[in-house]
Amino acid sequence: MSATLALEVSQLRVVRQHHEILKSLSFCVDSGELVGLLGPSGSGKSTLMRALLGVQAITSGSALALGETVGSPRLRRRVGYMAQSSAIYTDLSVRENLAYFAGVLGVNRSQVEHVLEVVDLRALAGRLVSSLSGGERSRVSLAVALLGAPPLLILDEPTVGLDPVLRQDLWTTFAQLAEDGTTVLVSSHVMDEAARCGRLLLLREGHLLFDDTPARLLSVTRSSAYDDAFVRLIEGAP
Repeated sequence: MSATLALEVSQLRVVRQHHEILKSLSFCVDSGELVGLLGPSGSGKSTLMRALLGVQAITSGSALALGETVGSPRLRRRVGYMAQSSAIYTDLSVRENLAYFAGVLGVNRSQVEHVLEVVDLRALAGRLVSSLSGGERSRVSLAVALLGAPPLLILDEPTVGLDPVLRQDLWTTFAQLAEDGTTVLVSSHVMDEAARCGRLLLLREGHLLFDDTPARLLSVTRSSAYDDAFVRLIEGAP
């Protein structure tokens, strides 16, 4: 694996209960890329992310993250993960949540103040999570994923259910993280979010349909909107 690659996936297959979920996926992700993993619900996005985290059994093929086989103990503090469902404690404050997870991860408590700054939550640090809006809770979850400054972030539908302004704020944060050298893989079923990515991986029914830039997607499908581009891609339009 090249030193510049954060992810290297080759002929990756996942079969569960005799059903093929991921069908021989192959792709690479460079360090510092902001990559959108897009596709409709049920396309295999979450399964792929779990496979990259090492918590989903791989039927065949291979996957490396930061030069290590996925699931390696050496990756535990080097890969940050934000799940679709919130994993934070609503009866604790924002800062207490971050202090707790910093202790679990064994990272310096100074990281708490740093990630609060990154996700713009310093003013809400003393508030109970139960009193926060959905967008604010998403930022807390992102802050947890950022503890320890992992070089690879895997974010599963982090903007789902948020209003356009909050989605834009999060995507601005993702872009800044990538600019600073973090590799960010973000899944979404909202095709309009494709424009915010440096590169796209489009999944449908476990197949990788497209791997290139947003501009290239519009060009090859002769589309002006990403929803239309995805439909044309499915239909095999030039």
